[in-house]
Amino acid sequence: MPAFALSPQTWPFELKWLPTSACLVGGSVRDALLERTSDYLDLDFVLPEGAVETARTIARHYRAGFVLLDAERQIARVVFAQGTADFAQQVGDSLEADLARRDFRANAIAYNPHTQEILDPIQGSSALQQGVIQMVAPENLKEDPLRLLRAYRQAAQLGFTLDPETQSTIRQIAGLIQDIAAERVQGEIAYLLSTSKGTPFWRWLGKMAC
Repeated sequence: MPAFALSPQTWPFELKWLPTSACLVGGSVRDALLERTSDYLDLDFVLPEGAVETARTIARHYRAGFVLLDAERQIARVVFAQGTADFAQQVGDSLEADLARRDFRANAIAYNPHTQEILDPIQGSSALQQGVIQMVAPENLKEDPLRLLRAYRQAAQLGFTLDPETQSTIRQIAGLIQDIAAERVQGEIAYLLSTSKGTPFWRWLGKMAC
């Protein structure tokens, strides 16, 4: 049965293991609001503190896989048969500050499973309703240039359009992509090659390279 990210009953661990301050963020929230389900869950949580400790405790209790993805930034992953759950330390002094550092408005929505509250300071829900991939800020794209390609991949994946200002910014800073490791670029390119939905975005990428 397909799992629904906003329903803890479908998660591979019980909600009681999450502190009340933990929020689900990113693509899993976006897809849930778009009513996109999956047989394999990809959950991302942000915690103001204790992210790695929470992940380690859950992995130990459920005898699941544990991977420390980034010790400096305090990011860890718990691997279950039904999916993965990433736990990251909040960036900035508030959840709002963390969301403001994300790539696109559609991905900058949080959900507190304890209160069942949607937190949307960047107005990502509006981007979902409009069906548009729109950057949060140019600086966020420069911080991780892979996001330039991710914009095209997510637009194709979701059937969204690419915001003109975002597209213009991508063209202006396209040279930054050469600094990204080839294996990271490969996944984004592979998706666009594997689907007919990627065709118009390949044209845009061609223009970006000019």
